[in-house]
Amino acid sequence: MAHGLRYAANCSLLFTEVPLLERPEQAAAAGFGAVEFWWPWPDTAVPADRDVDGFVTAIRDAGVDLVGLNFFAGQLTGPDCGAVSVPDLSAQFRENVPVVVGIGEQLGVPAFNALYGNRVDGVDPQAQDDLAAENLRFAAGAVAAIGGTVLLEPVSGPKPYPLRTAADVVAVLDRVGAPNLGFLCDLFHLANNGDDIDAALDTYADRIAHVQIADCPGRHEPGTGSLDLAGHLSRIANSGYRGYVAAEYIPSTTTAESLGWLTRATA
Repeated sequence: MAHGLRYAANCSLLFTEVPLLERPEQAAAAGFGAVEFWWPWPDTAVPADRDVDGFVTAIRDAGVDLVGLNFFAGQLTGPDCGAVSVPDLSAQFRENVPVVVGIGEQLGVPAFNALYGNRVDGVDPQAQDDLAAENLRFAAGAVAAIGGTVLLEPVSGPKPYPLRTAADVVAVLDRVGAPNLGFLCDLFHLANNGDDIDAALDTYADRIAHVQIADCPGRHEPGTGSLDLAGHLSRIANSGYRGYVAAEYIPSTTTAESLGWLTRATA
């Protein structure tokens, strides 16, 4: 993958062989200089100060940069898949924002992922979209104070998540209108949803604020599927993107055994 972009490890999917606070150190030992995390405390939007302090210390002690952090997303892999547009989770999302900003300020985090949330039975989709716009503006205003960007991404799979394509995401970014909202270009989700990735990159490359990868099908490490990751990443780099590429995949065996692609890419 000769594109010159730097890699980060998603430590919510990688290095799960060890406890969460040990994963940044494992990532550093494997050759990553940066990491990202889903919200580390999925059961609460406002964790105890000691838990936040422990997380910050683990990142610092590992000597890696935290380049991406999710906001509270409810049951991310369950019925919610985000809190931004979900009425019952909106208050928790807003309570979570200053916690995220506090972590971001301590660690210099540049990007914060706001999962949109699934459609809710019995709730008007337009009402959910209106709520999402309000919450995204709120989050964008908060992270602007530390120079951060709020990310929005498409998601795939059998769930009622309304943002499926690059165009879906950019339409929301345009509607909200905050200058520090960006497109999280997750190549796996775009491919898994059948989006035309080349066309999407040609059209929306200037909106990309963060990139995530996994091969498709399968969501495993690069080289296990048929997705032209090298080609797509070169296209992204040629468009002027200079941010990180986060490895957000499920190792087909162990994390250590899955990292051959990183050795080849950085040789």
